Amino acid sequence: MAPEIETMPIWVDFAGGLQTLFSNKPNHMISLPIFNPSDFSPANVGFLISHLVKNHLKHPQTEFFVQEDGHLTPGILVLINDVDWELEGEEEYELKPGDNVIFVSTMHGG
Repeated sequence: MAPEIETMPIWVDFAGGLQTLFSNKPNHMISLPIFNPSDFSPANVGFLISHLVKNHLKHPQTEFFVQEDGHLTPGILVLINDVDWELEGEEEYELKPGDNVIFVSTMHGG
């Protein structure tokens, strides 16, 4: 029997049209592993993004959320607990149980 993976609850919100990529739901509670299984480092926002793409992204055109290199598509604002992620270390921010990460697209068709 495989050992159980310890997880933590993370609240993830999508706005500006991104919710259409994630089952048309703007709010999600994610049970995120506390460690990145590829290198056993603490879960950070970069790991959350890859986890979202692998496990929750329901739209075939992933480029609306991430680029080929796995980084967010330009034009997406990210808030961590209501603070701009640039002030928190961006993808390197180590997540804590109960954190709220908001992704907001600023790109709109016309």
